[in-house]
Amino acid sequence: MESSALFARLHDCTKDSSSDDEALAATYDNGIELIKDRVSQLGWEDMERLVAGMLKAMGYCARVTPKGPDGGRDVIASPDALGLESPRIVAEVKHRKGAVGAPAVRSFIGGLRAGDRGLYVSTGGFTKEARYEADRANVPVRLLDLDSFVRHYVEVHDKTDDETRSILPLTLIWWPVQEFQSINPYQPWYKLTGDVA
Repeated sequence: MESSALFARLHDCTKDSSSDDEALAATYDNGIELIKDRVSQLGWEDMERLVAGMLKAMGYCARVTPKGPDGGRDVIASPDALGLESPRIVAEVKHRKGAVGAPAVRSFIGGLRAGDRGLYVSTGGFTKEARYEADRANVPVRLLDLDSFVRHYVEVHDKTDDETRSILPLTLIWWPVQEFQSINPYQPWYKLTGDVA
């Protein structure tokens, strides 16, 4: 469930004053910001493992490629363990402050094979030109900046394995609603465990 859909669902369930709605939105946004801060502190190897863990939680068999020149293939994911079924997702992970530009995205797209799907994760974001390159690609390519990655990760965190959870440990936050609903009346929120300065 997309984070906006999650907020809308919670908004519908609360049926409370606008100050409660504002507090709910602020709590969610604050949690996302804290998680983004924690992700920014990870090393590049942990970031690659976190991307692979997210893809596993989404139902793919994913693996981080061996260290060394990888030709833009940091993580490979497929519906089957052998990597023979489509769609095969090839992920490039750039974990640094600077935005990725059009030449890097163009090179990544050029390395994709027929039938591949591209996922480019850059915690430093993307330039406008890089987004344009992805939009006009002949193969499906999805760009995730830090905010987009964290919001996708939070949506599947409850399905991640222990190894992935050890990289980015989160805990649930519960929000009360005015009346019981047959759907889950208390939607979990994720927040970092431990103290964050």
